[in-house]
Amino acid sequence: MAEYDALLVVSFGGPEGMDDVLPFLENVLRGRNVPRERMLQVAHHYEMFGGVSPINQQNRDLIGALKHELEAYGPNLPIYWGNRNWHPLLPETLKQMAHDGVQNALAFVTSAYSSFSSCRQYRQNIFDAQTEVGLDAPRIDKLRAFYNHPLFIEANVDHIRRALSQLDESARSEAHLVFTAHSIPEAMAANCEYVAQLAEAGKLIADAVGIDRWRVVYQSRSGSPSQPWLGPDIADCLRELQTQGISNVVVAPIGFVSDHMEIVYDLDYEAQNVAKELGLTMVRAATAGTHPAFVKMIRELILERLHNEPARFLGSRGPGHNVCPVDCCLPVR
Repeated sequence: MAEYDALLVVSFGGPEGMDDVLPFLENVLRGRNVPRERMLQVAHHYEMFGGVSPINQQNRDLIGALKHELEAYGPNLPIYWGNRNWHPLLPETLKQMAHDGVQNALAFVTSAYSSFSSCRQYRQNIFDAQTEVGLDAPRIDKLRAFYNHPLFIEANVDHIRRALSQLDESARSEAHLVFTAHSIPEAMAANCEYVAQLAEAGKLIADAVGIDRWRVVYQSRSGSPSQPWLGPDIADCLRELQTQGISNVVVAPIGFVSDHMEIVYDLDYEAQNVAKELGLTMVRAATAGTHPAFVKMIRELILERLHNEPARFLGSRGPGHNVCPVDCCLPVR
């Protein structure tokens, strides 16, 4: 069993001012065939919020809560933070870790599921950063996917119950529960367990809440219209529910662990406007964020690797693997 001397929180990153927006989006879209007009359209989404994505502050809050958890209950590992697309960027962070003498670190990636963009690409990002740092770069092992961990389920269940409480008591019994996740190309989904994992998490959460009217839908599609992506889209789902006579909807973005731009724009602005046009009452549940159960879960994942403690999970699929197979979550060619 390896001796680990640090924890690395790995995330997507986001701009923190208008001057950051275009350089950030250029990082995100580098190597992808996305028209500049589309990039400028997305930039406008950030402009509506002063050019600030909530994701960086949410990660600061999570790291603060996790630091307190580890100091109180152990293991008291130093916590570092590196992003794929914006400062603090992974190469910068790994250079600091090497300077501090870190040799073996665990990485917590802020995604509960397995797919190319949420798992394999982050592992590649870490490898590229290690290569840039050179021989002094720390060894880094990624913690497993946690979509069916009991504490991740608990955090989402608690937030959904709070969202339900915003509805009139008479409306709660007929409310429809809609889980959302970031859409990905269908060809990419065929190379991973993303869809099956989302379905499993949705069932576990819905069963715990006690709602049998639920579905998983997708949001934030960003690809070419000619390329098939996972659906249905949240807006199409709301329209369908309205035709079925549903008037109260709870939207729970379980595919995300923090309320970043895909939440505040795509759900709180776009989807909410669609709901209003349709005459639907839509309330949105919070993401796991800094819920105490979610913070405790990260500590449990660390202990699994440090002390070989049993991996906790719910449902029938078993715990995620610690070491990804060579053909895991392959990209689309």
